[in-house]
Amino acid sequence: MMKSKLFDNIGISFKNLKLNRKIQLLLLLIIVTLFILFALQFYNMYRFNQQYDQIIANAAEAGKFSIDFKKNFDYKIYLLIAGHSSFEEEDPYVSVNEARVIAQDLIDNTSIEDNKRRAEIILKLLGNLEKYTKRIEDNKKVGGHYDDNINIWENDVQLVTGLIQSTVLEYTYYETSGMEQVRVRVSESLRRITLFSLILFAVLVTVALFLSVIIPNSIVRPIHHLNDVTKQVAEGDLSVRAKVVYGAEAKELGESLNIMIKQIDKLLTAVKIDEKNLRQAELELLQAQINPHFLYNTLDTIIWLAESGKQSEVVDLVESLSDFFRTSLSCGDGLVTLREEERHIRSYLQIQHVRYCDILEYEIDIPEILKETILPKITLQPIIENALYHGIKNRRGMGRIVIKAFEENGDVVVTVSDNGIGITDDRLDEIRAMLDKTNENGRLDNDSYGLFNVNERIKLKFGEKYGISITSTYHEGTCVRIRVPLTH
Repeated sequence: MMKSKLFDNIGISFKNLKLNRKIQLLLLLIIVTLFILFALQFYNMYRFNQQYDQIIANAAEAGKFSIDFKKNFDYKIYLLIAGHSSFEEEDPYVSVNEARVIAQDLIDNTSIEDNKRRAEIILKLLGNLEKYTKRIEDNKKVGGHYDDNINIWENDVQLVTGLIQSTVLEYTYYETSGMEQVRVRVSESLRRITLFSLILFAVLVTVALFLSVIIPNSIVRPIHHLNDVTKQVAEGDLSVRAKVVYGAEAKELGESLNIMIKQIDKLLTAVKIDEKNLRQAELELLQAQINPHFLYNTLDTIIWLAESGKQSEVVDLVESLSDFFRTSLSCGDGLVTLREEERHIRSYLQIQHVRYCDILEYEIDIPEILKETILPKITLQPIIENALYHGIKNRRGMGRIVIKAFEENGDVVVTVSDNGIGITDDRLDEIRAMLDKTNENGRLDNDSYGLFNVNERIKLKFGEKYGISITSTYHEGTCVRIRVPLTH
């Protein structure tokens, strides 16, 4: 899995390289590949040469073995027999063991099977030599076996050392036979290959450098021009046009780019007109969201109060209803101050408090310094309406709505909190996805339509940084935060 991701990342990085860099990279890859091939060839030739040198070194070692070993070992045994030295002083077994090490090296280093066999014979002869030496040592310990020891020395020890010497000479002969000529030929071949490779490498480097400069420049010049044109288009300049003179493919691409720029210009103009019309329709639609049932119920309440003889309450309620509609239906650019928005929601809450006095309490806390903050008209009323109808009315007991405003990180945040029934986690996720536009198939029903429109109008006026966020705990309550820029 990790290897697959690594290869994918390398492929993506290569695709994102500029065209001239791709060509240069490919040429560099060719050069590096050839260099590696030549290096491997040089290494093989060098290794073969080292092997031949090792064989010659083996032969030289074997020659030294044959010259020194017989003479030294025969003399050492004679001194022991004649009593001129002791076994402790001479220790002929050390000489035998050292000879075994040399014989084992001859086996390991040679590539000639017959010589391996000869070296193995030498090991066996060294074993016999050690056995004869042990017999002489035993006779010396008993005493009075001088003639027997001389006989062993002459007939056994010297015979074995002679056989070892002759076997080593055979090993040396077959090891060195013809190897010098082969070594010379290999050295000469290596010299010729080295010279040829260096010439070929120099030619390849020269051609690669030439191609990496000439060919990419002839290709990338029109591409650079087209790239500059597309950058200007990306920055919003739709008056620019591509002017490619040379290269059939580049000219065709330039013409297609010019056509595309013209089409983009036309489409952007049409989209701006459509967007303007759409937003205007949304504003008008939002203003039309005044619930007729709210008006009917309020009028019924006024009639009930009038019939009950509560003239002062009727006057207050009519004044509140008048203020509410005056703000809702007023013309303008759709922006009001927080002071005006407070007057609007206060009228709305006063009306609702008359109707739901047994379940509704409210508090409005907006500092005077923040009341000149600008925000879209009818921003808070839909949110308060949701808190009342979908939060407080769905729980038992007295409900409370609190509207507060405060400054946070250079912005103004208005919160609408209630202690209503709250929202389930699944439904809360749907509403958040709807506000973030990450779930286009989410429900957009009566209890989220107002939130969506308010959020969209805030973002349209002030940018994506601003808008609505919502938190809620089921059976505990809901808090909606509205963030807008601070204005004085």
